[in-house]
Amino acid sequence: MMGIEWLKPAAFFGSIVYAMIGVLVFWISFVIVDKVTPYDLWGEIIEKKNVALAIVVGAMAIAIALIVAAAIHG
Repeated sequence: MMGIEWLKPAAFFGSIVYAMIGVLVFWISFVIVDKVTPYDLWGEIIEKKNVALAIVVGAMAIAIALIVAAAIHG
C-alpha cells in the first residue's frame, strides 16, 4: 500500500523542480533541432500541411521526452 510520502514538502517540491527542469531541457533541445533544420518547421507543418514532416517532428519530440525522462529518473 502506498503511503503519503509523496505529500512531504521535500518530495513534492523536488518533483515540481524536476518537472520544470525536464520541460526546460525538452524545450531547449526542440528549439535547437528547429534551428538546425534547413526550413521553418512550423511553416512547413501548418501552412504547407506537410504530414510526413509532422510525423517526424512528433516522433522526435517523443524521443527527446524519453531521453529527458530517463535522465531525470536515473
